[in-house]
Amino acid sequence: MKKGLIGKKLGMTQMFWDDGSVIPVTAIEAGPCVVIQKKTADIDGYDAIQLGFDRVKEKTVTKPLRGHFEKADKGCFRILREFKLESANNYEVGAELTADIFTVGDYIDVVGTTKGRGFAGVVKRHGFKGGRATHGSMFHRAPGSIGSSAWPSRVFKGKRLPGHMGNRRQTVQNLMVVSIRPEKNIILVKGSVPSSTNGIVLIKDSIKI
Repeated sequence: MKKGLIGKKLGMTQMFWDDGSVIPVTAIEAGPCVVIQKKTADIDGYDAIQLGFDRVKEKTVTKPLRGHFEKADKGCFRILREFKLESANNYEVGAELTADIFTVGDYIDVVGTTKGRGFAGVVKRHGFKGGRATHGSMFHRAPGSIGSSAWPSRVFKGKRLPGHMGNRRQTVQNLMVVSIRPEKNIILVKGSVPSSTNGIVLIKDSIKI
């Protein structure tokens, strides 16, 4: 990975291509992020930078964290995330990264936490078809047999069943940056990203390009 940022999902809207076709886009407030710590292969065994996002008052953080933030001398932050890089030599502690590190046409991966849906059945959670909806069928949205009686007489590991849906870390890959608003640190990416409104997301270079 060459670059990355911490951002906040603002919501979705739409844009129009030159040919008039409409595309859905997600607005992300990307930064500003401050380099809090730099790690190198010589000292730490790998190259990475730790970024801080969303400034908070000094009194709201613990003393150990306060001492950690003092090294960058840029204030205290609510969110800390680490990004592994090919080389951290181009970054200095205290440097500020903004949305303009990306350009229109870049492809990025966005990591976020999906919306929590609570307890859900197999039809909603896994897309099962369900049974007939006719009167008296008694098999509308049930999962059906999960193990049989004679063989194998048990439930295989990984069997899709009802349970907690959502509220998990997820990555969406190869999203194209269609517009950048550097004065507001906002980038617009094609498609949707996992997170609720105002949720924290990580923006990285696409690993498949």
